Amino acid sequence: MDKLLFNPIRLKIISSLINKSNCDFNFLKEVTESTQGNLSIQLKKLKEENYIEIEKTFSNNYPKTSCRITDKGKKKFEEFFNYLIKMKNK
Repeated sequence: MDKLLFNPIRLKIISSLINKSNCDFNFLKEVTESTQGNLSIQLKKLKEENYIEIEKTFSNNYPKTSCRITDKGKKKFEEFFNYLIKMKNK
């Protein structure tokens, strides 16, 4: 089992990114019901393992962070989901 995705916030992040090609920081903050600091930490962990890519830009002098899932992230999410189904059917 993928322990990285066992964390509820990281799982919500990956689940959101599976359904959308790109999500911004504020959207993920709302979806995960997380604080800004905690979300940043969880995004960093996912990025370090190459589950997501993070792009930081500026829009009207405001920082903008957007995330997208990588092929590895998609694969790991599918494996995690299949593991859960397998455990449920035991």
